Amino acid sequence: MRQMISFLCGDELLAGTLDTGDLATGIIIVSGGNEIRGGAFAGQATMAAHFAELGYPVFRFDRRGVGESEGLNTGFENSADDIAAAVAAFRTAAPGIERIVAFGNCDAASALALFHHKLSIDALILANAWVIETPSGDATQSPAPNADAIRARYWARLKNPRSLIDLLSGKIDLRKLAGGLASAARKQPISGLAARLATALARSAVPTTVLVAQRDTTAMAFMGAWQSEIFADVRARPDVRLAQFDTASHGFADAASRHWLFEQIQSQCEAPFNPLP
Repeated sequence: MRQMISFLCGDELLAGTLDTGDLATGIIIVSGGNEIRGGAFAGQATMAAHFAELGYPVFRFDRRGVGESEGLNTGFENSADDIAAAVAAFRTAAPGIERIVAFGNCDAASALALFHHKLSIDALILANAWVIETPSGDATQSPAPNADAIRARYWARLKNPRSLIDLLSGKIDLRKLAGGLASAARKQPISGLAARLATALARSAVPTTVLVAQRDTTAMAFMGAWQSEIFADVRARPDVRLAQFDTASHGFADAASRHWLFEQIQSQCEAPFNPLP
């Protein structure tokens, strides 16, 4: 059954949706960017219905200034109170849950990584985490692709025999190709946001699954940071797992990648639960 929930974050009234279930593990879905709780093309509503059918209570919400919620939208880096209020509302609306698994894509994943130590959350699923800093700190803007994403894109093209045919036939602009290769060759500095995510996750004791859409630009930028030295301590954690799927869909919208995403979420939900003392 699907229920509409209203709850307070400070003085503002926020809107949430609960899909009920009987299991003791609940899932909270945190929206990325300025996305409403239903998700792009109702993807998050579909996800909630899928897991509720399996027995998991699922909670979604609009943060302040987004969708049906009151207040001012000040971006993902100021969303800690919104997520904390949503977690509290979830536990109140579904008192049978003993464990909460939090899922976020893009800057929602980054918000969960940064703020989960302030929240009553027992496991994290972080998909295509946002590590590209923009002047306004708004992940809904579209900055130029960073060098990590450019390198991955060019490598994929070079492996495609069709690219050689296009090059020999003159379909590829050599000037643009040279410019792209020069951009790909540049050393990409690690962003301050990526460094903060690495610090937060290195200090964490919460089991974490990191999901990557391999051909998504945002995910490529994240992988450039993930493979660097600053994430070494995170990669060394025995309770951190990285899983990748060959798709360009940022939101895992196609059938194959959505099936894979649901499998990864269910795997984390079914993992043994050892509550912190």
